[in-house]
Order: sequence, then structure tokens, then C-alpha cells
Amino acid sequence: MYEDIAENELKVLKVIAETLNRSNDLNNMLQSVLIELLKVTGLATGWIFLVDEKPRYSLVASANLPAALSFENNKRMRKGTCFCLNEYWDGKLTEPVNMIECKCKRLENAVKYSWGDTNGISHHATIPLSAGTERFGILNVASPGKKQFSKGELTLLQSVAYQIGTAIKRTQLYHSQKNRAESFEKLDEVIRFIWGISDVQELPGKVVEASEKVFQWPVIAFYMKEGSGLRLHALNKELKTDTSIRVSSSSNNDISKAYFEQKIIKNKSAHHQLLALGLPGQEASIAIPLLTLGEVQRGVLFVAGKKETILSDSEIEVLKALSDHISLAMESILVNEKRQELLLYEERNRLARDLHDSVNQKLFSLSLTSSGVKAMILKDDTLLREAMNDIQQLSQDALKEMKSLIWQLRPAGVEMGLIAGLKKYGNNLGLAVSGYVEGVHNLSRAIEETLWRIGQEALNNIKKHADTRQVFLRLHTTNDGVFFEVSDQGNGFHLDKLFNEKWSLGLISMRERAELAGGSLEIQSSPGEGTTLNIIIPWLDKEGSDCHGY
Repeated sequence: MYEDIAENELKVLKVIAETLNRSNDLNNMLQSVLIELLKVTGLATGWIFLVDEKPRYSLVASANLPAALSFENNKRMRKGTCFCLNEYWDGKLTEPVNMIECKCKRLENAVKYSWGDTNGISHHATIPLSAGTERFGILNVASPGKKQFSKGELTLLQSVAYQIGTAIKRTQLYHSQKNRAESFEKLDEVIRFIWGISDVQELPGKVVEASEKVFQWPVIAFYMKEGSGLRLHALNKELKTDTSIRVSSSSNNDISKAYFEQKIIKNKSAHHQLLALGLPGQEASIAIPLLTLGEVQRGVLFVAGKKETILSDSEIEVLKALSDHISLAMESILVNEKRQELLLYEERNRLARDLHDSVNQKLFSLSLTSSGVKAMILKDDTLLREAMNDIQQLSQDALKEMKSLIWQLRPAGVEMGLIAGLKKYGNNLGLAVSGYVEGVHNLSRAIEETLWRIGQEALNNIKKHADTRQVFLRLHTTNDGVFFEVSDQGNGFHLDKLFNEKWSLGLISMRERAELAGGSLEIQSSPGEGTTLNIIIPWLDKEGSDCHGY
């Protein structure tokens, strides 16, 4: 008799093994193996739950459920909890000996509330599904009138459960590797697109656009450093939110933590936090800091969606690789911009040298020659003497203007700081320039160039029209941007006559320069009260690293 029992058990295990090896589709595999299990054991009904963290679970397979439980596509099996699920979540179904025979709450309720026919089923056996230390869910089986399973039956069911658990792990690994391969194939497409971007200000929008198209993540948000905090620069096209909201070190959210702690932040319950950020609620999220070479913080890539997708090992791996490429692409763009700026700087230096060595020297020679000729002219030759005076004056004026042009092309001294360079420039014009700096934010070469040109033009105007030598400069940087002030106590003018004056072209040029940098220029002046220029330029995407450079 023992041999007959052993033979039947081996037959059951063989049939189950064969069934489990027929498919890599998890739901189809579990449904098929459950049907085969009932067939070879003679049991009447069964169902399988895949269980996640409490209270998440899903009914993935069922066979021959009584009408009381199968009502409306197994509706009552997909909602609520029961004794066996609670035991699983409480960690009491981890050992083989902890298989239990329990009175089912669902079956109890079916009788109590007259849900329908239970086919005489009142109890079931519950067997945990696991592989090694990993737990996946539970297998429940039952038969009409059967209130107790023998030790041998439970042992056989546990053996089957081990097979099913191992098959679940194998299938999950298969799908994980398949998804990983597909995800990295998609990643390659996005990466090639990213490396074709040449403007760092366009990078966030294009990264989000490409990622949404390829990966179809429900929420993709790109935050970039702005001042001492972060601001949202790009979001899925169909999503709307307030992009002026800033994330600071005091903000209690995953984006702030990822940025200021420089680590990946995963959140399995992100719904309320997303709503607080003005984003649509999603189940889970991940925030990844964007760090360039030297661990310089540039921003945060924030993605949200379903937990099983966003927080899967393969997806996290893809997101890490994507953030690395974004950081490297950003660094490459900035390095290339610096390279272009250096090339332009070198070209200006070359032009400055050429002007100094050729035109400047000829103007100097013309000035000396006219001075010598004037000394040879007879005193009574008034007309010729006046003509030579004009030639000498014009040559000296041209020489000064040429020196000023050379200075503008090659502003020696600006490397020591904007204010210091402008002071030196003003001194060369014969002005007494004073000023000070507040704040320690670094200025990009573009903003420094803008302020430098505006400062030069302002000093030139003061020299020509203000009838004063005293000039005051003030540079103030905050988290919002840079404020630059140039003021004098000279002649001043009527603002309503500004555009009718011949020197208004310089002021218009200064305003245009400020606006091209995304800022503004305000003029305050009245006759006899002097003039003040206020230039405000907000931080652009590239600004923000701290520096003590003034």
C-alpha cells in the first residue's frame, strides 16, 4: 500500500513539473497547474493568491469555485481579506509545518449573507508558495464536506507548492531579463537622442519628451538647480502644474532628499506626495540626483507610476543609466560652450593684437607727425595751423577710441572680477569708480559678458554726458538672480526726451543686451539729479554653483 501511495505522489509531482515547464506566462502557468493539481489529487476546487505587502494581493488562478465565490468574475475573491491572508502577512506561514486547516471567512460570509451555493465547501487547506527565502503567495484547495487534510496530503501539497514557488521565481527572472533587455533597447534610443542636444536649456524638455515617448512613464519631471534650490523645468506634455514652485533644502519631499543627500530615493507610497507637488497621484516614485563630474549637483530626475514597473530592478537600473547619461551630456554641453567661449575669447585677443600692432600704431604715428608738422608752420599761417590742430586732435581722439575698442575686445582685468574690471576700465576713461559686491554666486561667462558690455557702455555715457567723474557700481546676487546698478550724480536728463537725444542709442543698446539675457533694464534720471541704471537678470538653468569670484 505504501508503494501505491508513493507512486501516486510521484505521478502528481511529475504532472505538476511537466505543466509548470510548458509556459513562461505566469498567469497561464498557474491556471494550468491548478487545474492539473485538482485533476490528479481528486480535489474539487482551488485558487491561488499572489501576495504583496499588506493589503495588496491578487487572485491569479482559480478553478471550479462555487457560485457563492465566483459571482461577477470572482468579485468576492478579489476584495477584502481573510484568515489565511492575514496569517501570511503576519509571517505565520513561512515554515512547512505552518500549513493550516482553517475555516474560511469568505465561505462563512457566503452562508451568512446568502451569496449563493457553496457546493458543501466550508474549509480549505492553505499552503504558502515560496522559493528559498522569497515568498510569493498562497495556494488554497478544498472539497465538499472535507474539513481536514491528513499529514500526508499536506506534505504532498507542500511539495507541489515548492515546485510552484520555484516556477514562479524562474518565470519572474525570465520576464525580468526580458524586460531588462527591452528597456535597455529603449534606453539606447533615448541616449542617442540626448547626445544630439547641444543647448543645456533645451535638455530638460527634450529628455522628458523622448523618455515619455519611449518608456511611457505616467509622470516624468526634470528639476534643475536654480539658486540654492530646485525648480521644475520640464514635465510630461499633457500634465499641467505650477513651474514656479521651488524645492529647497527645507522641503520635505523625495526630490529635496535626492538632491541634497545625493542619493536615489524610492517611494512605494508616493500618492499624497505627488499631489503636494502639484502632480497627478501615482502609486510609487523614484527620485535620482543628476551629478556631473566632480559630484557637482545639477538637478533631479523624478519618475512616478505603478510600483511593479517603476520600482522593478530592471527599471531602476535603466533609470540609473539614463540619469548618468543625462549628467554626462549636460557636462559635455557645458564644456563645449566653455570651449566655444574660449575660442571666441582667443579670436578677440587676436583682433585686439592686430589692431594694436597696425591701426593703433599708425594713428600714433599720425598724431606725432601732425605735432611735428605744426611746429614747422609759420606763426602767421593761421589757416594751415588750425588744419594741423584739427588733424592732431582727430588723430588723438581716434587713438583713444581705438584703445577703448581694443580694451573691449580684450578686457584685461575682468578675470579678477566684473566690478574690478569695470573700475579699471573707468579709471582709463578718467572716471573715479567705486563699488561693492553682495552675495557669492558665480556668474556664467554669458551673464558676465552681458553685464560687462552694459557697464562699459554706461561708463562711456557718463564720461561723455554726465559732467562728473564720480561713478558708483553695485552688484548684488540672490537666489533669484543678479542685480547690477550703475549710478552717478551728474547732469541727468528728462526721461520723456530719452529717445530724442543723440546718445539714447547707447541706452537702447544696454536695454537690448539685458533683455537678450532674459533680464531687464530700468532707468531713473532727472535734470541735475544724476542717473541710475538698474539691471536685473534672473538665474538661467546653467547658473547656481557657489563661488567667491568678485
